[in-house]
Amino acid sequence: MSDASDMDISGIVEKIRAGKTSLGIEFGSTRIKAVLIDDNYNTIASGDYQWASHLEDGLWSYSVEEIWKGLQSAYGAMAWDVNQAYGVELTRIGHIGFSAMMHGYLAFDKDGELLVPFRTWQNTNTHEAHLKLSDLFQYNIPERWSIAHLYQAVLNKEEHVGKVAYFTTLAGYVHWKLTGKKVLGVGDASGMFPIDPTTHTWEKELLAKFSALPEVAAQPWNIEDLLPEPLVAGTPAGELTAEGAKLLDPSGKLQPGIVLAPPEGDAGTGMVATNSVRVRTGNVSAGTSIFAMVVLEKKLARLHPEVDLVTTPAGDLAGMSHANNFTSDLNAWVGLFGEFAKAIDQPVNTGALYGTLFRLAISDQADANAGGLLNYPFRSGEFLAGLEEGRPLFARSPEANMNLANFMRAQLFSAFSPVKIGMDVMTKDEEVKVDSLVGHGGIFTTPKVAQKILAAAFDTPIKVMTTAAEGGAWGMAVLADYLWHTPWPLDEYLDQRVFKDAQSTTETPDPKDVEGFEDFFARFQAGLAIEKSAVRNIDLESK
Repeated sequence: MSDASDMDISGIVEKIRAGKTSLGIEFGSTRIKAVLIDDNYNTIASGDYQWASHLEDGLWSYSVEEIWKGLQSAYGAMAWDVNQAYGVELTRIGHIGFSAMMHGYLAFDKDGELLVPFRTWQNTNTHEAHLKLSDLFQYNIPERWSIAHLYQAVLNKEEHVGKVAYFTTLAGYVHWKLTGKKVLGVGDASGMFPIDPTTHTWEKELLAKFSALPEVAAQPWNIEDLLPEPLVAGTPAGELTAEGAKLLDPSGKLQPGIVLAPPEGDAGTGMVATNSVRVRTGNVSAGTSIFAMVVLEKKLARLHPEVDLVTTPAGDLAGMSHANNFTSDLNAWVGLFGEFAKAIDQPVNTGALYGTLFRLAISDQADANAGGLLNYPFRSGEFLAGLEEGRPLFARSPEANMNLANFMRAQLFSAFSPVKIGMDVMTKDEEVKVDSLVGHGGIFTTPKVAQKILAAAFDTPIKVMTTAAEGGAWGMAVLADYLWHTPWPLDEYLDQRVFKDAQSTTETPDPKDVEGFEDFFARFQAGLAIEKSAVRNIDLESK
């Protein structure tokens, strides 16, 4: 919904008509969201579309049909919001930018036809490729990276491999179809193949090493010809074509010719939304997956499989601890409590349901260590935990203090546990310095709760800004607006314009919470054998 009640309606109408707006659309794991902002970075309209990945031939995927249905629905809902709030049809937009969950594999032949169903970042069938490429490059190539997917397909001798003429990410695919440009924001690109932080393009030496692999050299293509062109933030990345305008807005009201920003990944938009693109700043982006990022002063001293090396949208090196699983299991449990409320004829709206349950987790009824309860939130595989597949699971000892407060505390503790593994490597093993760490994502909508628990997990103060719930779509809209301000470095633009008057709250770690989390975390790691047994003994697709 728009924030129209807080603004001058006539002034907003004039901005909409004059095209003094920027649109960000982000394809998240469970929601596609469109956010329209004005030149003061206020959200003036929004729309979304709910979706979910599905298993196709044992791999997590989204259909091409739903990609476009979801995009059109989210855009249409945003345009409807504009019409309802301001009484005008949306025909002009200043700039547009698309972002999406990073990594994965969308491969096309010379005619632009998709060769295999979209393979998302959730898939962990690329372990062999991860091991071989990480060793070859001496650079961590996580299982979800696009190059790992391509190389695994080569190793598996998949029939489609010889036909590949182009591969990209979800954001890159949407941008290509709307502009005709095979480009990618450097941050999203850094999750496809390693980026040289000095040139902001692909690491030439590593491209050569990949090409020299016998099984790769035998292919009819050169890797450099398959990859999109990386672009730093603020670089015009093409214009919305007439066909693209119709694809985005089937009503035909939106006019072509709009300049687009480089398509980015959700890590980059998270950094922007939290003003965390400057060296020694970091953010925690929490949604269906979760990642913690810190912009690095220098390269890490050693190869660490737990840490991804990616870049900011400006091309600076950042270390990332990424966990595939975060809120899916939590949402399922909250939904169960919602069903119970309906069953006793006491339905509760979603916001109140989450708020009530979350607040219990930090109430006096909750033990610091979650009362001995244990939870594993793994819907899909989790590299950080050594899991090729996941099975959500809750466990407890017979004498554990089983109450609702501890149950919810265990849910939240377990959700933050996997990402802590990689973060500890950066801050403890590599002694990476962090001046500020900002949380964002819907889980921070309930004041204090997730912020307080994350402060305990990382033993560091956690800041949450007023833009926390907007997340990546708003961040992408800001990157689109940045096209008007490129004489400024991105960090200065964010500091001096976007976040000049931003409000925030900070939670410092409570020693009792830190001690309680460490106790839970030790039990969480020790009990991973339970989860591994569940993977072996519970069929992935059983119902």
